[in-house]
Amino acid sequence: MEVGDRLALGRLVKEYAHHVDRREPEAVAALFCEDGVLAIYEGDPEVVAPDRVRTGRREIAATMAGLTKYEVTTHFLGQQMVDVEGDTATGETYCMAHHISEANGARRDKVMAIRYLDRYRRVGSEWKIEERRLAIDWTDDRELPPRV
Repeated sequence: MEVGDRLALGRLVKEYAHHVDRREPEAVAALFCEDGVLAIYEGDPEVVAPDRVRTGRREIAATMAGLTKYEVTTHFLGQQMVDVEGDTATGETYCMAHHISEANGARRDKVMAIRYLDRYRRVGSEWKIEERRLAIDWTDDRELPPRV
């Protein structure tokens, strides 16, 4: 694998997290191939069926727009493993995601331990996400202190 491919795939995953947190659903969708797939799993994709599957940029953007129900989200990316073969690649990236909401004066943090299990495809000179299996390994709903 060329170093440039590894850097480009790392940047692609970082751009996804950035655009999700900045509430830019169209920019998130543009990181996918036009016929890209986003499949969301509550658990290990090798064991459970997906809870939701979105195909194409329009459906992916609509799903990402749904995150506006949270006051703020913050995605912290961890280790990433990638394997490249020509114009295709696979990868696994770990993420801790915080989803902050407020209702009836109470603030909550829905924490998710996520793994992105990806297939990538080079389109022209750019890498795109062909398929993302978003595996939610565990969640925790935490009460936050009041704003000061």
